[in-house]
Amino acid sequence: METTDLVSLNEQVEREALTLRQVEDELRKVIVGQDYLVDRLLVALLSRGHLLIEGVPGLAKTLAVKTLAQTLHVDFQRIQFTPDLLPADLLGTLIYDQKNGDFVTHKGPIFTQLLLADEINRAPAKVQSALLEAMEERQVTLGDGTYRLAEPFMVLATQNPLEQEGTYPLAEAQVDRFLMKLCLGYPSRDEERAILDRHLVSEPTNVNPVLDAERIESLRKVADTVYLDNKIREYILDLVAATRDPKSAGCSDLVDLISFGASPRATLFLARAAKAMALLRGRGYVIPEDIKEVAIDVLRHRLVPTYEAEAEEVSSDDLVSRILDRVEVP
Repeated sequence: METTDLVSLNEQVEREALTLRQVEDELRKVIVGQDYLVDRLLVALLSRGHLLIEGVPGLAKTLAVKTLAQTLHVDFQRIQFTPDLLPADLLGTLIYDQKNGDFVTHKGPIFTQLLLADEINRAPAKVQSALLEAMEERQVTLGDGTYRLAEPFMVLATQNPLEQEGTYPLAEAQVDRFLMKLCLGYPSRDEERAILDRHLVSEPTNVNPVLDAERIESLRKVADTVYLDNKIREYILDLVAATRDPKSAGCSDLVDLISFGASPRATLFLARAAKAMALLRGRGYVIPEDIKEVAIDVLRHRLVPTYEAEAEEVSSDDLVSRILDRVEVP
């Protein structure tokens, strides 16, 4: 890329980053702390990706998603996933009209732009598959008709890692459809004090919409133009290759700990997420730190640890961290 083009792109990115700061400011009216979650929500929005958010109850997962929906002038639906949920409850169905003697399409709640799939692991595999197919294809088939989903279409799914009874864990092939999987921790003491003080005040907080569908698409196009140098591209390829063949990457000690490595989706999603992170930071180009910042979130659900790794209590996060430490940074 020519120097003048890069300078022009940086100026445009700096302007768009100010808009994203406005979205953050609106989110901060309700969300205390959770910088990690707020950043990833915006990265997923810019990357045209979906998020899987995992955390114990009470960490503001649902609240954060609902607040994000208020900052966006788009359609929003929330579905509480339960064991008795059917695919038709999500996608819709065909209803016979006796007067006209024909079937009428009744669209389900998936026909929205921002969808909160609350406790996705409580629904049976058929419902999960129906949702994940729509996430990938951006369309829904009902009877003989195929219906495109409105853009932007984004799924934000939550799940609780503690309770296993009455849950249906997502298969590895299904969870691969998510751009990132986030694992939330408890807030700090100061953050929890701020949460306590804020909730003792009964005054409601008004969140103003900042972006509409057209503006979101414009931001996404800017994210697409963020410069990704060839050396950074090679770095992404090296990281993903190391998950599949650790020995060739100088990680021989990980050979017996990784059962399956990351799919080609990881390569694409890692590049897209890094570009979005650069835009969020006000830069028109990706640096290695952008890759490192999103790598664990993009890769953690795409690595399958072996039984030996589980016996040694080595998580997929640990494996990705070791790979990041070993692979040479450009």
